[in-house]
Amino acid sequence: MEMQQPKQRQRSVQRLRCSVMNYDWGKKGRDSVVGRLCASNSHSEIDLEKPYAEMWMGTHDSGPSFLIDQDLNNNSTPTGSSPSLRDWVSNNPNDMLGHKVVQKWGSSDLPFLFKVQSVAKALSIQAHPDKELAKALHKSMPDIYKDDNYKPEMALALTHFQALCGFITLEELKKVIGNVPEIVELVGSEVENQVLSTTKEEGEDKVMSVIRLIFTQLMSTNKEIITTVTTKLKNRLHTESQVRQLTEKEQLVLQLEKQYPDDVGVISAFFLNHVKLNPGEALCLGANEPHAYISGDCIECMATSDNVVRAGLTPKHRDIKTLCSMLTYKQGFPEILRGVAVNPHVTRYIPPFEEFEVDRFHLPHGESTEFPAVPGPSIFVVTFGKGTMCTSNGDHAIIQGDVLFAPAHTEISITSASELHIYRAGVNSTFLAS
Repeated sequence: MEMQQPKQRQRSVQRLRCSVMNYDWGKKGRDSVVGRLCASNSHSEIDLEKPYAEMWMGTHDSGPSFLIDQDLNNNSTPTGSSPSLRDWVSNNPNDMLGHKVVQKWGSSDLPFLFKVQSVAKALSIQAHPDKELAKALHKSMPDIYKDDNYKPEMALALTHFQALCGFITLEELKKVIGNVPEIVELVGSEVENQVLSTTKEEGEDKVMSVIRLIFTQLMSTNKEIITTVTTKLKNRLHTESQVRQLTEKEQLVLQLEKQYPDDVGVISAFFLNHVKLNPGEALCLGANEPHAYISGDCIECMATSDNVVRAGLTPKHRDIKTLCSMLTYKQGFPEILRGVAVNPHVTRYIPPFEEFEVDRFHLPHGESTEFPAVPGPSIFVVTFGKGTMCTSNGDHAIIQGDVLFAPAHTEISITSASELHIYRAGVNSTFLAS
């Protein structure tokens, strides 16, 4: 049966009740930004012993959002009959998404999935497939790879945030091999010699091939051997810490070993860049790039997908063969985005992906800012403070934890009643302007 949308609500801003994921790597209780936002968003109590890992805002089936069937100024809890955002969008796609977005991505889903993450211990060593591989994985293993879309993503730090991302350079890898004898024990002297004898002058393809060789050899090592060698590595580093200062990477490896004992991901961390983001800095991750979030809170935005290929630091399904074959093996430290000022209170982060961009609103008490109408949808999440959101439908009170969907062509102004932090996800403005 077709859902009937009251005329006055068809193009108005809608408050959303969002799904929360309680993965065991999430921060617990009030230490979790996700937990605090979830409590306000769903009018629930925080369980101090429960991990609150992610809040999903969007139309993905694995974590749907629902319209709160009420006026924006009414803070009563939603009724059980509230439609999902996906159903709401699907019923009137051109008005909700905009004609250009519907033409490009269809009429059922937002092209982006918006999240807040709170990370207490490392997520898996993982990568997200490109479009072609995503289709193949979904077709062959639909219970594991639940959709056929690719998943480029961007993480924007709310607090100090750490991640592993992308491969270190060839020269850095040679130093690692010299300083970490356990790696040679795992991959063998023949592979070691191939890496040490390779030079960047031989070309990018050659360098990538030897990095692929040593990484695949490492990740494919027998579990019993990994257990023996990680124990040896841990004991050596503890002994050496008595006589020298361990490097940051060595300290990180010991931290990961505590979280995931006897895991190949502990040693693979030596191959990846250790990235530290300050609040307001962002990291972009394309398809087929290895990464693992380590700690902190962030805003995350991605194409609408939940496809993850894992190979370490996880109790979940591992697909080592697929991961090692899909990676690009590009080397070097990733670019850190610091955004572009739209006005004194808004910073925009534009990744090289058409599906999304993120705006960061930071308003001091008593300040206002405008968000002009754009031909695509937006989702706003209030992460701190309170204020008023003004649209053609009137003035609406907003507080921490509120999540709001704005249809295409909605003009919005925001005024703060305290210090106010809001993040917005929308379709990449370069696509909308093209």
